[in-house]
Amino acid sequence: MKKIAVVEDNPDNRLLICAILEDYYEINEYETGLEAIKGLKKEVPSLILLDISLPGMDGPEVLKLLKEEELTKDVPVIAITAYAMAGDREKYLKLGFDDYITKPIIDEDLILKSIKNLIND
Repeated sequence: MKKIAVVEDNPDNRLLICAILEDYYEINEYETGLEAIKGLKKEVPSLILLDISLPGMDGPEVLKLLKEEELTKDVPVIAITAYAMAGDREKYLKLGFDDYITKPIIDEDLILKSIKNLIND
């Protein structure tokens, strides 16, 4: 079973994402960017779902560090965010995210399809 890392500070959002994915993937959860950076070096997932707005170190900062690490530089990363302004999708894709999904996640097929497209599951 492929592993997915969920980096999300909101417990309710983590719970929802895990409920959607748990039948298909093994899930590792991280509450902060710093926890994720440390944990992902020890256990590299097939894909990372990364919240944009995290305490201490935001999603783009975490992504930059992950892309600088040999172990994680090729792992696909999907931005997940409640900030859905015009142009945000393009902005985050330009920063290096592989896809962009807005919260709350209402259509679980959207997130499953995005993951499947990125990790050829």
